[in-house]
Amino acid sequence: MTILLFLIFLLLLVLGIPIAFALGLASFVYILFSDLPFIIIPQKMYAGLDVFVLLSIPGFILAGNLMNASGITNRIIQLCNALFGHIRGGLGLANVGASMLFGGVSGTAIADTASIGSVMIPAMEKEGYDTDFSCAVTATSSTIGPIIPPSLPMIIAATLTGLSVGKLFIAGIVPGLLLGLGLMLVTYFISVKRKYPKRTKASLKQMAISFYQAFWALLMTLLILFGIIGGVFTPTEASIVAVVYAMGIGLFVYGELKLRMIPKIILESAKMTASLMVLVGFANLFAWIMTVEEIPQLIAQSLLNITENKIMLLLLINLLLLFVGAFMETIASLLILFPVLLGVAVYIGVDPIQFAMIMVMNLVIGLTTPPVGVCLFVASSIGKIPMEKIARAGVPFLLVSLLVLMLVTFVPGISLYLPSLFYD
Repeated sequence: MTILLFLIFLLLLVLGIPIAFALGLASFVYILFSDLPFIIIPQKMYAGLDVFVLLSIPGFILAGNLMNASGITNRIIQLCNALFGHIRGGLGLANVGASMLFGGVSGTAIADTASIGSVMIPAMEKEGYDTDFSCAVTATSSTIGPIIPPSLPMIIAATLTGLSVGKLFIAGIVPGLLLGLGLMLVTYFISVKRKYPKRTKASLKQMAISFYQAFWALLMTLLILFGIIGGVFTPTEASIVAVVYAMGIGLFVYGELKLRMIPKIILESAKMTASLMVLVGFANLFAWIMTVEEIPQLIAQSLLNITENKIMLLLLINLLLLFVGAFMETIASLLILFPVLLGVAVYIGVDPIQFAMIMVMNLVIGLTTPPVGVCLFVASSIGKIPMEKIARAGVPFLLVSLLVLMLVTFVPGISLYLPSLFYD
């Protein structure tokens, strides 16, 4: 029956069925042929959704959409242009910098690629940057979004294991900054080699104006992070605070958010939340079946049978996750594999917070690798060039991402030092 479950799941993925429904249909067929009562389906789906911290997801999605509608993307890009525009390849550096700042608002890589890419890719093309390079910079830098807080994958990881959302958020700060700086270095060296243009250096007054215009948006990230760390509010409460803050800034400070726009934004946010919750529900059902069939124990034992050497096991886990991330959506992969592999990681002495970072980084790197590479598809549609060209142009960026991943994997302090300062 286990073989049937995975065969149907893989067949549905090959046929292009959305992953949530592929999980659900495969689980349905398994239950049908196992003579189990169908009441298990709603029971297990609801059990996966009946977690208090998941209530923060619709709040953060709505807050991000409100801030985006308020013109936050343009203000962040203007600030980054003022800071980096005078350097060779300044627009590319601004692209990465904007992803680092915007990631603290959106929490998702796809939103980052779409929002920043729609502005930066045409702008970079206009100034003489190669289209494949512009798209590659946008797609690869968007992976910083799920690492720098607030992060939807981190919330899911906390939901699955009972880890502290605050600790996970803080743990992502240093890896996110390292990844951003690494991508900036690659962008700079390629820009120098290809003689990409640079702009006139912005005056101190222009920098100050740009910072002031982006200040209120950047403050939202600090408000969320330090509110959670300080125990002022829970992650769920923080998401509601973020919604109220985003609405107030959009309506009364920036003035670009209009009351007539809010119902449409709420509807779009509800659709995004619903699609995510359907995925969580079906993934929980699928994970329950895997538990019944003792697949997690089999995977764990198989890895430990290969070797119990910590370094080798971490390398094997990284390879497995990079492979899975290239084919499966990040949240679905987390829901199915995180509880399974966490047991192996703890067994060999890896801190759960550090392993959550390893897991998330692996899976978001998959967003920029073929054949699925969702961020590549989004950048491809904006730049109007084949995804294969973007993938080739993104190889140097991918290598840097893998280097940062190795540092996070084998240097625990990168992800554990800040949480230890704030919590221990």
